[in-house]
Amino acid sequence: MLNEPTLDKLKNLRLEAMAAAWAEQQHNADHSQLSFDERFGLLVDAEWLARENKRLARALKEAKLKLGQACLEDIDYPAQRALDKSVVRQLATCRWVREHQAVLVTGATGTGKSYLACALAHQACRKGYRAIYRRAPRLFDELRLAHADGTYARLLARLERVDVLVIDDLAIAPIADEERRDLLEVLEDRYGTRSTIVTSQLPPDAWHDYLADPNLADAICDRLLHNAHRIMLRGPSRRKTKDKESAEK
Repeated sequence: MLNEPTLDKLKNLRLEAMAAAWAEQQHNADHSQLSFDERFGLLVDAEWLARENKRLARALKEAKLKLGQACLEDIDYPAQRALDKSVVRQLATCRWVREHQAVLVTGATGTGKSYLACALAHQACRKGYRAIYRRAPRLFDELRLAHADGTYARLLARLERVDVLVIDDLAIAPIADEERRDLLEVLEDRYGTRSTIVTSQLPPDAWHDYLADPNLADAICDRLLHNAHRIMLRGPSRRKTKDKESAEK
């Protein structure tokens, strides 16, 4: 049996992982004990896994997560943090993404809000969804520049299409009139059709006062708070705890 022509054809079909797995089977005596169906299944699995890894890598590159290695499996649950493991387990299914719901993560600085948000976005990418991460100040800067150079509609369209939009550190600085209007436009385009993760040091009950303008505040809060999963992180700053542990070592 001539293997080289078959390998060449697999590579021409862009089935490189399958070709590599098949070549490995030829040199592994253990595989000779397997049936044709079992060996073929291993080849398909190798190609599928390789493509999934490439897809995930592309999705994470596009997402530009602040914490690219954040994952739900690495989250810890000390009692003082008040983070319900069953809630995180439920969110890990990404049903909230399928049903176009929001996740609001609040708490004092250093409690792990950004990590949890990035881990949820990472999980969504693993499940086949697309995500984009932006800190709120950076998002407002992008929208301001888009107004100036005529790409505002294009930017809104891009934000509208992505399955999960992470807005980190909302309400970390005073908000201007144009920023309030831009935030409403972004949320209006996504409401009921896409999912949004928002983190903030400010509790949701204080967002209306922060937004100041009664009409815009009503509209923004309605789109953010309705049908949203709320997570309030407590406890001391995890950064200080880690710094202390490092110093003791």
